[in-house]
Amino acid sequence: MPIVLGVIADDFTGATDLANNLVRSGMRCVQVIGVPDAALALDDVDAVVVALKSRSCAVERAVEDSLAALDWLQQQGARQIFSKYCSTFDSTDAGNIGPVAEALMDRLGAAQTVMVPAFPINGRTVYQGHLFVGDRLLNESGMQHHPLNPMHDADLVRVLSRQVTRPVGLAPHPLLARGGEATRHHLEALGEQGVGLVVCDTLDEGDLAAIAEAVVDLPLVTGGSGLGQALPAEYRRRGWLAEVTDPGRLAPSSGAALVLSGSCSRATLEQIARFLEHRPGMALDPLALAEGETHFQDALTFARGRIADGGPVLVYASADPARVKAAQAALGTERAGQLVEEALGRLARTLVEEGVGRLVVAGGETSGAVVSALGLRTLRIGEQIDPGVPWTQAPMPGREAPLSLALKSGNFGGPDFFTRAFEVLT
Repeated sequence: MPIVLGVIADDFTGATDLANNLVRSGMRCVQVIGVPDAALALDDVDAVVVALKSRSCAVERAVEDSLAALDWLQQQGARQIFSKYCSTFDSTDAGNIGPVAEALMDRLGAAQTVMVPAFPINGRTVYQGHLFVGDRLLNESGMQHHPLNPMHDADLVRVLSRQVTRPVGLAPHPLLARGGEATRHHLEALGEQGVGLVVCDTLDEGDLAAIAEAVVDLPLVTGGSGLGQALPAEYRRRGWLAEVTDPGRLAPSSGAALVLSGSCSRATLEQIARFLEHRPGMALDPLALAEGETHFQDALTFARGRIADGGPVLVYASADPARVKAAQAALGTERAGQLVEEALGRLARTLVEEGVGRLVVAGGETSGAVVSALGLRTLRIGEQIDPGVPWTQAPMPGREAPLSLALKSGNFGGPDFFTRAFEVLT
């Protein structure tokens, strides 16, 4: 049976974030890592999320990978395509959000699409085209210090206009408050004026519902995971979805517990501090990693010893902005990031081979490195830990029990996330 929704996500945590909302809204969902080959079987699945690592790479590579994912999803018969990016819209003036959206529009023959990054339940809202994180504008929220894509402008119409060739418009909140039909008519009117990309104000779940009603027939939608919780209701009204009981059921978990963190967001730094009040942890230093193998081996020895003592253990490269900038100044931004990602990926691979069966990873780039190091290809989406973060499971060759894996976007989760995640899994 053809899938209803095909998603192209620009990082691994964003992929699980959206997949989580689809499952919670009643869709059976599988996340695949990279563009699958033709042999992948899709049984009892309503949605497939293709997780790419295209947020911070070169624009040309992001477009190429996204188009390859689109081709595969069209072969699976997807009714609608969803281009997923972060709810903080982090990108440079060159892209990659806008160029990928336009490339997908061209391939699909789509005259118009919407940009809906908001996720109100996680404090990401848009008003008059300006993106807020909680009660702060995006460029005052800490995102101005993002190590790869610092955001210095909260006006998404302006940000997007610097990335694309088509005119950019706005669907303002007073219009959305009038409902889905009024929103659809507004989009059509903008389309007649040649506006190809429309940023949508979004303050609450009602706005998401209005947008979903208005765009359900568009070949392409784009945004954060908030829109993913509203679209399934529209699919169901059209008879595209069957009622499913417990679409997020996973197998029982087993094995040692490990947390790996590379995110430098404020939320993750608070989560690390809370974890270290009661549990063991070790910080990775990019400068020490650059000097040779000793620092990595120290981290591996530390993790092995604490895992043997029972309970989760944390290894983290997360640091405050000043320390991150110092490492980047000494090593170069790309080199510093590569050292950390490689080390965390190696730790994951080694420790999972030695028996870790429950793994939490914080940070989009870190999650990509870990998933790649483990060679994972598919993730079944399970129960939510916090908004936007579910447990997932992946089969492991030679092991009876699957690996339980949580991929957390840096900004997501409550202060006690790293300990409560394992309680939820239990």
